[in-house]
Amino acid sequence: MTSVHLSKEQRTVAGIISSVETLEGEGMVVRRPFPKSTFSDFDPFLLLDELGPVKVEPNQAKGAPDHPHRGFETVTYLLAGRLEHKDSYGHTGTLSPGDVQWMTAGAGIVHSEVPEREFGRTGGRLHALQLWVNLPSRDKLMPPRYQEISASRIPIAQTDDGSVTVKIIAGSALGVSAVIETRTPIIYLHFTLQPGATVVQPVPRDYNTFAYVLEGEGMFGAESERGLDGQMVLFAQDGEDVTITNPVDAIAPLEVLLIGGIPLNEPVVRYGPFVMNTEDEIVQAFADYRNGRMGTIHV
Repeated sequence: MTSVHLSKEQRTVAGIISSVETLEGEGMVVRRPFPKSTFSDFDPFLLLDELGPVKVEPNQAKGAPDHPHRGFETVTYLLAGRLEHKDSYGHTGTLSPGDVQWMTAGAGIVHSEVPEREFGRTGGRLHALQLWVNLPSRDKLMPPRYQEISASRIPIAQTDDGSVTVKIIAGSALGVSAVIETRTPIIYLHFTLQPGATVVQPVPRDYNTFAYVLEGEGMFGAESERGLDGQMVLFAQDGEDVTITNPVDAIAPLEVLLIGGIPLNEPVVRYGPFVMNTEDEIVQAFADYRNGRMGTIHV
């Protein structure tokens, strides 16, 4: 068991949100803790979807063909399978297990994410997450850009006894920092805790922060609230440490994402694939898309 010092600055749990199943793209079933009717966003975050894990039969894989984005960022984290993407700026690429694509849509881009051709033909296990991160008003019309980070480039840290491992997608943990640059301060950490392990992760007090349980059951916050597979654990802004524990009697490792960021505290007007600050900006986004100003994807 990892030995840690629990400070008096532990954050408490403000709430636990269970995911709902919904359809995306060509009919992909995803688990979504937010947005939904009872919980719309968690500034600066707009959406979290978990696709799978699912066994895809040969020639049955579904994706998200051509669709536009403006005003925010999409973060795709692939855990299993292979995806390929294209966009209206001529950019193409393939995501393999462990890879991250951090796409800043900015002023607007048409994007396609579908199973890689050979993976689609043969089928296999598919598991991916997509997080939407809002952009501040000053950046909503910035030129689109990509940061594609292969699994081999994502920093990994571990406690001395090996009971806690963390992949550092954004921010820092256990003295190691990410290679991805973010428009606003953000942490995105993938922890694996062996049975009996505890980690205390420093998080600035002004960050809105949540954990999402990928696999297992964990204990969270100062009160050791239980969070289950597919649940989102919201932390209050009442401390600077987030505590996560995998109970000593657990039969498997705990896989959990810890995500946080400084709230923008700006108006949010969203409609489908566009997230802006005013309704007029949404109307303009649709007009720009219809008139081809976001480009088209060429096969």
